[in-house]
This record gives sequence, C-alpha cells and structure tokens, in this order.
Amino acid sequence: MKKYYQYLGLAMIMAFSFYYTEKVASIVLNKNPLMQEIKKEKKSYEIESVNAIIDGEYIIPGLNGIEVNETETYYNMQSEATFNKYFLVYDQVKPEISLENNKDKIITKGNSKLHKVSLILESNGVIKDYFVSNKIKASILVDKATYQKKGFLEAINNDKDNFKSLENSLNETRENKNICVLNADIKDKCLKYHNYLVEPELVLKESNLIDIKKNIGNGSIILISNRAKLSDVKLLLKEINYKDLEMVFLSEIITEENKEG
Repeated sequence: MKKYYQYLGLAMIMAFSFYYTEKVASIVLNKNPLMQEIKKEKKSYEIESVNAIIDGEYIIPGLNGIEVNETETYYNMQSEATFNKYFLVYDQVKPEISLENNKDKIITKGNSKLHKVSLILESNGVIKDYFVSNKIKASILVDKATYQKKGFLEAINNDKDNFKSLENSLNETRENKNICVLNADIKDKCLKYHNYLVEPELVLKESNLIDIKKNIGNGSIILISNRAKLSDVKLLLKEINYKDLEMVFLSEIITEENKEG
C-alpha cells in the first residue's frame, strides 16, 4: 500500500511538472516579439464563417471561416524570425449552422459568395462527349451500366436498382462524393446512406435556354437534361464564361471548406 502512494505521488509530481513546463513555455512564447506581431497582424488575414441558410426542407451550404493558427505560424516563420504573410498557417472554423449538421436538407445551390457554377449531365450522349473532349468540368449521373472508373467527369450514383452495389464500386475507386441528385426512386436510399441531397435550382431542357441564361449566378447548380440540345449547351457555356463564373464539380460547389486560406 505504501508503494502505491509513492507511485501516486510520483505520478502527480510528474503531471504537475509537465503542466508547469507547458505553462512556462506558453508564457515565454507569447512574449516573443515574432509571436506578438503574429497576434497583432492575424485579424487582417482571417475570414468569418458564413452560416448555411435553411428554408424549410431546403438548404444553401455555408462557408467555413479561416483562422490563423498562431503556434504553427510562429514555427513556420521562426527560421526567418520575421513576419511574412506567405508563411501563415490557417485552421478551418465550422459555421454555427452547417450543412454537415443538416444532411437531411436538400441543397438547391452553392453559397452565393462563390463565383462558381456546377453543371450536372443527365445522360451519356454527345453532350458528355463534348465535355470530356474539351476538358470541361461537370458531374454526370451514372448507373452500373454507364459508370466508367476514374473518368474525367465526376460520377454521381443515380442507380435505383443497384444503388448499394454502385456505392461500393465508387468507394473502391475512392470516387464516391456521397452525393445524390434527387428523384423519387432513390431518395430513401440517399437518406439511408447519409448522402448529400441535391435538387438543382435550374434545369436546361429543349426550349428554356433564355430563362436559364437569365437566372445563372454565383453558386448555381444546373442540370443538363437528356432533352437539351448540344447547341444550347454551347451557348450556356458562353454565358457562364461571359459572367466570369468558374465551372466546378458538384462536390466543389456544395462543400463548406474555404479555399481562401
């Protein structure tokens, strides 16, 4: 019993010693001129998070904030012993209202602070060939028969009969973005697998190009239906370029990760 108390006392002394050493090191570090400059300057480079917007069953994703990691930044700048904004190290700060906590809600568009749009192809015809041959970023709805491993376009599981099997295939190739573009046949499966639920705000069909062009803006998600004409798709792409919007994969427009840091 005596040895037990000896060991316990030794453990407490070691724990206190470790805590005290850490505390002293922290005080010394905070008094360092470089660390003081980092603390003074960091606010100029930080970005506040943006909450997701929820409207009933629908959601527009938020954006993470960007916060300077003081300690990592200090060690990154230590060799030069001078402040340099190019050596800042950032942490992502999750918004209070986040898509990640509301995955049962339906995404209609990306955050309006993003100067980006995302196109989703409904079928595998000439429109798909045009996107692939011109290296234009887009996502495409696939089933087991049409899925091509590690193709140029981002594959989105849309197989009502073989949903689980295709999920496994996408997982094996590390292509699964865990996104569903909703229709009545797969919604329950999407909810079961906790996938992100997307219902595009805009759908290009055979005769509504003018309306689509008028409504394209930051964060737009546009479904190119199998009824759309390639000639209209080309005009749509010109409009996107004219508005100086970047075309990205669906997974990139719904993510809350902030690329500014």
